[in-house]
Amino acid sequence: MPDHHDPRAEATAPSTRQNLARRCRSLTEARWFALSVIAVILANAALLGVETYTGLADDWRRWLRLAEHTCLAAFTVEILLRLAAHADRPKDFFKSPWNLFDLAVVLCAFLPVVRENTTVLRLLRLARVLRTARLLPQLRVVLVAVGRSLPGTLSFLLVGALLLYVYAMLGWVFFGRSDPEHYGSLGRAALTLFLLVTLDGIGDAVHAGMEISRWSLLYYASYVLLASFVLVNVLIGVVLTSLDEARDMEREETRDMERLEPPGPAALPAAPEERHLLLARIATARRALDDLERDLARGLNSSGARLP
Repeated sequence: MPDHHDPRAEATAPSTRQNLARRCRSLTEARWFALSVIAVILANAALLGVETYTGLADDWRRWLRLAEHTCLAAFTVEILLRLAAHADRPKDFFKSPWNLFDLAVVLCAFLPVVRENTTVLRLLRLARVLRTARLLPQLRVVLVAVGRSLPGTLSFLLVGALLLYVYAMLGWVFFGRSDPEHYGSLGRAALTLFLLVTLDGIGDAVHAGMEISRWSLLYYASYVLLASFVLVNVLIGVVLTSLDEARDMEREETRDMERLEPPGPAALPAAPEERHLLLARIATARRALDDLERDLARGLNSSGARLP
């Protein structure tokens, strides 16, 4: 039997997905929607804080549980709307790490193992607070910058640990017998120097060292110069560089989203009837141009025939 295809049905299915995605996208990108989600996240954080007070948690247990279920329902509706906003391009939803994080946080709340474990459930509810970064661009840039600065931070920690070890050994050699409370072992010396990185108590340490040897001034001065000034400034430079890279990534993602964004309702007709009307107008214009061309050709032929 011949296979009959209905072009209207084939055209209606994509247009339905596009209309659904366009409407949900306009909803999720609205300012009031973002503010509502932030309000729910803050309410969830406030509920977590209230539950730390045993008296209030016991007296209002039923209402607190109802509020928690309400927050979970709101988060579920939000993630469903975000999924529907990518109905025309489902793969794009899973390309964003923030979308994956939001989806994991919401889905884990419905797992039986998580719901039965109070500690895991509270940690999961605490993770919802981090979802504010999803809606606040500046906070999202800072978190991305922190993540990108981790390799440089690890290198900084290795250099700092090496510096701390060398100075702790020198402190044990020079001050171990005279000041065993602070330099009696490698661990005590390292702890003392680690606390001196913040320059808290550095004056007392220098005065105590001067009573043992004048060379202690050079020891503490070089340590403060390297640990408190050089290394800290290097760490700040790493973080600032990562912050600039995160801002550039945010701008590139925004440009890519704008470039991939499908035309809005003003650019594309919303219904097949409008497309048919537009095609009819184009056909009418073409017929008018053909008639005008024929009239011009006839006029030129008649004028040519009159010439001697």
